[in-house]
Amino acid sequence: MNRIDEYITEIRALAGLKNAILRGITVSKKNKIAEFFLITDKAYTDEEAARARAVSEKYLPDGFRSEVRITKRVPDADMIKRKIFEYVSEKFPAAAAFLEEKSIRVDMLSSGANFCFEIASGEQSLFTSGKILDDVSAYLQSGYCGTFYGTVKIVEKAAPSDELLDELPEEQEEDAPNEIRRFEICDFVKIDGAEGLPKHATYIADYLSDEGTFAVCGEITYIEEKEYTKHNEKSGQDEQKSRFVLTISDTTGSLRTTYFPKKATVEKVRGLKIGDSVVITGQVEDFNGYRSFKAAKLNFGAPPEDFVPQARKGKPVPKYYHTVFPEEYVDYTQAGFFDLLEKPDDLKNNVFVVFDLETTGLNSNPSMGKMDKIIEIGAVKLVGGEIKEKFSTFVACEERLSPEIVSLTGINDDDLIGAPTIDKVIADFFKFIEGAYLVGHNVNFDLNFVRYYAEKNGYMIDNRPFDTLALAQELLRGELANYKLNTVADYYGFTFNHHRAFDDACVTAKVFMELMKKRGKLPR
Repeated sequence: MNRIDEYITEIRALAGLKNAILRGITVSKKNKIAEFFLITDKAYTDEEAARARAVSEKYLPDGFRSEVRITKRVPDADMIKRKIFEYVSEKFPAAAAFLEEKSIRVDMLSSGANFCFEIASGEQSLFTSGKILDDVSAYLQSGYCGTFYGTVKIVEKAAPSDELLDELPEEQEEDAPNEIRRFEICDFVKIDGAEGLPKHATYIADYLSDEGTFAVCGEITYIEEKEYTKHNEKSGQDEQKSRFVLTISDTTGSLRTTYFPKKATVEKVRGLKIGDSVVITGQVEDFNGYRSFKAAKLNFGAPPEDFVPQARKGKPVPKYYHTVFPEEYVDYTQAGFFDLLEKPDDLKNNVFVVFDLETTGLNSNPSMGKMDKIIEIGAVKLVGGEIKEKFSTFVACEERLSPEIVSLTGINDDDLIGAPTIDKVIADFFKFIEGAYLVGHNVNFDLNFVRYYAEKNGYMIDNRPFDTLALAQELLRGELANYKLNTVADYYGFTFNHHRAFDDACVTAKVFMELMKKRGKLPR
């Protein structure tokens, strides 16, 4: 048994890591740190993470210390199918010419999966000769826990009948690719090292789909310095360090991250303020089921002066509502309440849709495992600075709701009987938000769900979002214990039925209007 096998055997002795795989090791000789990247398909405890770090340290040379980054990744059949199809298309183009994604069958097992290529007679040799099955298995095992075994099945593929051909439209629109859009970075000025100067920035709306090291660029809408204690191993003393929590926006979306400055740059970073345009280089990291942007370098930089976001190609907005019909909004209890202060022009002259979701869980990222489902959408539309319409519906869910979700939301399985499916709901919601800015409390969380299911049905949501959480952090700093929706609502004297989509959306709209009156204009 080699050292890698010995290491994995010890790691897998921990219950939460019993199927774990080692994805990679990054070594910093300068700092004498080795970072181990592990993937598991089970829930793990903080104690198990600490024990994994101790096990890792045993396999390092003297003087090195270990850090362990654990990602929980539980794929579903659709994800495995998609990964197989993408891999075969890239590595075996000759075989891929005879393969469709729908011809791949995947059976999930307690650990791993069996997959099968359904191939027409005469094409099987491309898949049974050579190494396709073994290579696909090895590829899956490099990214997911468990064992993956592949086979080939011969099936008869009937040609389409004349009747079927007659029913097909003359021109079928293909689903748009999940493209990553970028723009040129202008006005670069060094703060934290100009080496490897990035020339292009990824749209913030697309950053969760990007890979490797890349840059994002936009205007600072929130920045706060926080202190933390770090142990200096050389001196044996604890030191006070600074980190900066900041939010930036490039008009396609907003991104919140934490930047740890070097000693030589901390004063320069302290000089940054809301409204400054910066470029942040880093990468997306997966941790405990969440994706976030890990900042590495921060410098001055800006989008082009005439930057207009590029729209993605997708289905057009439906001409009519088919399933969920918006209704007029009337709230007699709040009549005249929002006229106490003059509404700013940015509030009166734009259309906003404030929305909220209830879901079966927290996973809004397919790369982190099976996507959770939307079970309720609630939204209101602001026109002329007033709430004019509401959009509210349950969404069908083929899975039973967990006791935790039932307890949290008050929604049960009976409520979803007869509810429309997500493909019908998302089409109507896409029509409802046409031409509007989107608003939510921690808006990116809900927007990730909406974009995923919209894109799955061919609709590309590029509406600019605004976050009442970020606005509250900017405008109410020092006045609240935290910035949760119920805390901000209490501050303004709003009462509501928390954790129900329409009620949350409605109170978020009211909070948004109060914050806008305080701020006077939208963030750039």
